[in-house]
Amino acid sequence: MTAILEVHGVRKAFGGVVANNDVTLSVPEGKIFGLIGPNGSGKTTLFNSIVGYHPIDAGSIRFQGREISKLRVPGIARLGLLRTFQQTRVYSKMTCVQNMIISAPRTHRDWSYMFRRISPTDTRKAEELLKFVGLYAKRHLRAGDLSFGQQKLLEFAMALMSEPKMLLLDEPTAGINPTLINGLMNRLRRANSEFGITLLVIEHNMRVIMNLAEHIYCLAHGQLLADGAPEAIQSDPRVIDAYLGGAHG
Repeated sequence: MTAILEVHGVRKAFGGVVANNDVTLSVPEGKIFGLIGPNGSGKTTLFNSIVGYHPIDAGSIRFQGREISKLRVPGIARLGLLRTFQQTRVYSKMTCVQNMIISAPRTHRDWSYMFRRISPTDTRKAEELLKFVGLYAKRHLRAGDLSFGQQKLLEFAMALMSEPKMLLLDEPTAGINPTLINGLMNRLRRANSEFGITLLVIEHNMRVIMNLAEHIYCLAHGQLLADGAPEAIQSDPRVIDAYLGGAHG
């Protein structure tokens, strides 16, 4: 299978603290892969490196065969590689629809666009995606008036509005009402199957990641500890020890 994302030998340190050390992984196009590991294992740092929030110290990151490690966030986003965050990043004083409109690809290039002319096509697409994540009834509410879980759903919809080829999702179920988690998992699968978006998911909820991903990478102490199918990862003694032993990276 063709890899849409290839990370090879990536190292990232902050002063004397090595957050990622010789990390290598690949994600095939059109798949859902998982990334797990104890707190402090370097998962979020790796996501930030992939999408250009900070430069890596060594190694290579390729997206659709193109080296992107020297690019910054806007350039990587234009290629179709985006991430979401543990803590939501929505525009709290804008309505849900307005948050969606400024996430449209052409609005990225011209922030004044939404104040001059809002395309009926963009509005229709925004409302369809809000319906997709279950927020259509709240489309005219300010994002700041939503619950934390609803803001995460809005952030997911905003990412979809940007027409990504691949999404890096950082703990998508964190803060979501447990009764709604199955619905979110179904939406992630649909985004993958219906929109063709490749997903790499950080998730601490083991039930979620074991049922969602077909292949899982595990980090510990900033290094790749294990990878394989969910059932293999779940029973891997190294992974069990990393969690139960409280690995700190």
